[in-house]
Amino acid sequence: MNWLEMFLGDGWKVKPAGGITGEAYIAQQGDQKVFLKRNSSPFLAVLSAEGIVPKLLWTKRLENGDVVTAQRWVEGRELKSKEMNQIRVAKLMSKIHGSYELLDMFKRIGNEPLTPKVILENLRLQLQLFNIDDDPIKKGMDFLDERLDDIKSDHYAVCHADINHNNWILTEEEQLFLIDWDGAIVADPALDLGLILYSYIEKENWSSWLEQYGLELGDSLQERMHWYVVSQTIASVIWHVGRKEFTQANQLKNDLLDLVYHF
Repeated sequence: MNWLEMFLGDGWKVKPAGGITGEAYIAQQGDQKVFLKRNSSPFLAVLSAEGIVPKLLWTKRLENGDVVTAQRWVEGRELKSKEMNQIRVAKLMSKIHGSYELLDMFKRIGNEPLTPKVILENLRLQLQLFNIDDDPIKKGMDFLDERLDDIKSDHYAVCHADINHNNWILTEEEQLFLIDWDGAIVADPALDLGLILYSYIEKENWSSWLEQYGLELGDSLQERMHWYVVSQTIASVIWHVGRKEFTQANQLKNDLLDLVYHF
């Protein structure tokens, strides 16, 4: 953090902002407070312009090639799990998935849509790498493989891909932001929607939540969401195994079996 204080100049105090990457900081000088991040999402400016994340103040490139961004610090809190059923979550998600500017920016920096076929191939490679081949994983992969040809969509959008309630920030002025865009991808919006609905919304409320988003709950959408939730669960198992968090991985394997058998 000393390098950051030197970079910002006299009077600035910097402390870690937490997070897995360790690249986020809070900087303060008197009453002025900003959120700093090193090598954040390259389309942060578009996210800021559309009001999806707190306002981008400046971007500066360091001598080593790293890029530091500063955003307005907002006083607020993370959404609670039970608040994910709110209309404002559906509305912001719809705005994100419907943003042509966001999609155009993402494609211009070379990102191709992540298709179900590519997702399945990537999972196979990672499972081989970590030598994971137990029964729940086999059943999950068989599920994905058998339904691959049925998971088709003509609409691709920028998806956040980590729709945890901790990434939703509600400010004291009641403005909602979705933060932490480092893992964003171009994909079928059903990927994000499945993660929200399966994780946070009672099934009897899916139709009304999706109505606020702007979609009907048809068979195709249900099948696609289910497919992506199974694929994301396998990806989460791999992530926890890679971190040697085997208790969490085993719990997710149980969840995976529930998903496969309750299709």
